[in-house]
Amino acid sequence: MKIALIGADGQLGSDLTRMLKEDEVVPLFYPDFDITLAKSTKETLLKINPKVVINTAAYHKVDECEGNAAEAFSVNSTAVRELALICRELELVLVHFSTDYVFDGKKNSPYQEVDTPNPLSVYAVSKLSGEYFIRSLADKYFLIRTCGLYGEAGCWGKGTNFVDSMVLMNRKGNPLKVVNDQIVTPTSTLELAQRIVQLIQTNHYGLYHLTNEGSCNWFEFSEAIFDILRIKADITPVDSKTFGSRARRPSYSVLENKNAKKIGLSEFSHWKKALENYLIRKGYKKV
Repeated sequence: MKIALIGADGQLGSDLTRMLKEDEVVPLFYPDFDITLAKSTKETLLKINPKVVINTAAYHKVDECEGNAAEAFSVNSTAVRELALICRELELVLVHFSTDYVFDGKKNSPYQEVDTPNPLSVYAVSKLSGEYFIRSLADKYFLIRTCGLYGEAGCWGKGTNFVDSMVLMNRKGNPLKVVNDQIVTPTSTLELAQRIVQLIQTNHYGLYHLTNEGSCNWFEFSEAIFDILRIKADITPVDSKTFGSRARRPSYSVLENKNAKKIGLSEFSHWKKALENYLIRKGYKKV
């Protein structure tokens, strides 16, 4: 199967490239390929002639989006609308990724795909807008909400991820302040990529929540990193206001993989197990 992979050099894109080794993957990288340029996007996809388009591109610097709403909507919404139209016209399957941040956190139990979103930030609103464009315009799509991604390649545009940042900052002897008022499910991009490979082999199109199992706050996640590594670290829990976050985030954004389980997709491991596996792959933990 020929697949056009937008954002192939990001942390999720890199793991997708590895997991899709049985397929013909055509990697597309920014800035050579820019999804905000609809005409060239269509021309490129016409030349490639894929069956599936996987879009991992996003403007995901959440706090930065607050002061750059136009750019956030350009990448996360308008460009996604154009991509959905192109995929419909060319009869391509579209795989697109959204976020747990589309919810406001007031439910305090895992969000299912049927729950009503209520985004709190520019980033979240722009991502939800992209969702609605896909759901209203695309014929064949897999729309995936996920949470707290970390992968070996690091986050494109940031150069790292939460896990690596914690380890490296501790090695430098820096005291760590980590928020403890946001409950999430940290998710391995490797495990997510493995489920995407399974999902695109089906015709069960629609909206999916895909994350590791269990939940924790970011402070608990950071504690788990050092517990697994058996390292003492100077970590202080703080609330989001003290941390200085510009954008509002949901206090609880755990997702339930209900639709994935319904169609028999392989279940994710618990977030602690996924974290341990990641620390081993990165060489932080000896087997």
